[in-house]
Amino acid sequence: MLNFIYYPVSFILWVWHKAFGYLFGEASGITWALAVIFLVFTLRAILYKPFVGQVRSMRKMQEFQPEIAKLRKKYANDRQKQAEEMQKLQKEHGVNPVAGCLPVLVQVPVFIGLFHVLREFGPVLPNGAPRTENYFFDAKGVESFNDASFFGAKLGAWIVNPKPPLDVLGTTVAHQLIPMIPLMIMAGIFTHITARHSVARQTAAQGENPQTAIMNKLMLYVFPIGVVVGAPFLPLAVLLYWVSNNLWTLGQQYVVYRRIDAEESTKREQAATTRQALAPRPGQKPVRPEPTVEEPTAKRPGAKPVARKPTTPSKPTAASTNGASNGTTPAATPTAAAGGDGSVANGDGSVPNGATSANSTAGDSAKSPRSGGVTRSPARRPRKRR
Repeated sequence: MLNFIYYPVSFILWVWHKAFGYLFGEASGITWALAVIFLVFTLRAILYKPFVGQVRSMRKMQEFQPEIAKLRKKYANDRQKQAEEMQKLQKEHGVNPVAGCLPVLVQVPVFIGLFHVLREFGPVLPNGAPRTENYFFDAKGVESFNDASFFGAKLGAWIVNPKPPLDVLGTTVAHQLIPMIPLMIMAGIFTHITARHSVARQTAAQGENPQTAIMNKLMLYVFPIGVVVGAPFLPLAVLLYWVSNNLWTLGQQYVVYRRIDAEESTKREQAATTRQALAPRPGQKPVRPEPTVEEPTAKRPGAKPVARKPTTPSKPTAASTNGASNGTTPAATPTAAAGGDGSVANGDGSVPNGATSANSTAGDSAKSPRSGGVTRSPARRPRKRR
């Protein structure tokens, strides 16, 4: 049923067994142990890029977590609208929640496939007939796996309810516990350290969430204890797989998180440098942008013309109008001995009979259009004597 998982897992195990078989021999327990360990490393190396995408997706989810909280509060009574707005927000930020779960989802079938392949290495079939093949392994490979010993223990045997029995495989419970006890302790410790490293990357808002707090306690304490307690129910090769998988995860988290932290630190420094370069210096007058002059828009065909108000010129004086019409420049009135009232007088200060005032003369000359003489400015009106 799950042959599409069993065959790839057995093929990778077969390749590494052949590679290390040239160094330590195909029937050596170290060869089979290294083949299982590098099977894990191969699968995790294939999943390296999805893991990096998972970390980046989690970082982006943390960045717009306040916006998600606002959407949950805004559409608390409309679950469908809330889900639509959440998907829209995730699409705008380029976040794919499925990508964050991909490495975990892939590891589960790999674990199932490895467990099944190792269990099928038994020397006999359920009907009692000898086993002649195990997916990519032939009868010689099956015999090599069953004869190999890892510090006196068999990689395909487990302590509780073993099938086939331990005496058939040529080992005892004591021999199985010699490598299993340290591996059980290492598996529990690495599981706890990996979980602690993941919890330390969470924000304060995530830690205050009750559901997240419960999951953190499960990851930190329940899962490591579960690995230690459940180890006797697993084959020794599966326990090797678990230890090497947690060891790879711990190192991968350290490298990836350090790399992403360095990238984000560089981006923050560049943003700060850009802000400092654009900010005005202390005491410097800020430069305001000049207003843009709007260009006159072209008239549309059939549009009604806009009538503009004509500018009213200043009213010209009579003297300037007359002077401009005669083409001459107004000249100053010849100075005579003037009295205080502005009348023209003789040398002795008397006013000759029949003489008109300078005001009337100048007014007539200014008003007469036929006057060819010099245009004079109107004189000041004389005061009446009491």
